[in-house]
Amino acid sequence: MTHLDTNLIQLKEDLVQMWTLVGNQMEKSRLALINADTDLAREVRAKEKMVDAFELKIDMDCENIIMLQNPVAIDLRFLLSVLKINYNLERIGDYANSIAKSAERNEKMWSAEIIERTHMPEMFFVAQTMIQDSLAAFEKGDRNLIKTLFRNDEKLDKLNDEVIPIINELIREKPEDVAILLDAFSIIRRLERAGDHIKILLKN
Repeated sequence: MTHLDTNLIQLKEDLVQMWTLVGNQMEKSRLALINADTDLAREVRAKEKMVDAFELKIDMDCENIIMLQNPVAIDLRFLLSVLKINYNLERIGDYANSIAKSAERNEKMWSAEIIERTHMPEMFFVAQTMIQDSLAAFEKGDRNLIKTLFRNDEKLDKLNDEVIPIINELIREKPEDVAILLDAFSIIRRLERAGDHIKILLKN
């Protein structure tokens, strides 16, 4: 095994660890929000630094390999793909961190009506499924899972479009909850954007 092969294997392992961390961040931000768990929200916020550290390390490792080992053909394509994936994973981690911020601000539990009517559980489920499927597709090279990512992204887009009139209606019905409802709208938008970033992780 060459020195380049060893570096590429380590790089892939680091990327898989970052992918798993980002998925965990999204799940913990969901639980923090649904359960009004400010301690869990703070844990997500603290671990955002780990996501940023992974991004920086992977970027630097890719650049060093390209500059010092002159990879070609399939190895170079892999490195360029890792750089793209790394950037998009970091952005998804940012969205999980922003959702945790919302959970940290709102110490009282959100009403079940707001959570359900804004499609929040379903959007979290679809986004998290996309993170898991994209990682499995990366590790196994399964093109069918990539097709599933695009279908799930369309689901997120559709749910996002449906939420806008629902939020407007809830604001009219419950003006006292306007701050929470605006937070809910912001979270929905972040989940939709997370889907966009997940979709292009493995797009050629």
